[in-house]
Amino acid sequence: MLKRLLNTGNHSSNIDLSLLIFRAGVGIMMLTHGYPKFLRLIAGEFRFGDPLGLGVEASLILAVLAEFVCSILLVLGLTTRYALVPLIIMMAVAGFVVHGNDPFGTQEKSVLYLLTFVVLMITGPGRYSLDKRLFG
Repeated sequence: MLKRLLNTGNHSSNIDLSLLIFRAGVGIMMLTHGYPKFLRLIAGEFRFGDPLGLGVEASLILAVLAEFVCSILLVLGLTTRYALVPLIIMMAVAGFVVHGNDPFGTQEKSVLYLLTFVVLMITGPGRYSLDKRLFG
């Protein structure tokens, strides 16, 4: 048992299962940030920051697109790498623009999400995804 746990071999089935758990878990956690913004958008409440000077409405719409829509795509593993682009941009803006002058403890969550999304961009969604099922 201990030998199996310490084995550093490359087992593709374990990697694919790990990617599924990782991708779905991170996507669900990001949904907890995107869902309230989605509800705010639907209700017409446009109280939101404008860190890039695009306008409050545009900033909220882009945040909902990234944190809600792209998170759902991430959980499903559907167009995963395309869905990660807005998430990576959103977390870079959150970490380095919105919280740019804050202490690292405040930036930490967005930077951790950013690193997570970059890793998923590099690895791809894995075998247990709709991308694999639909696009091979």
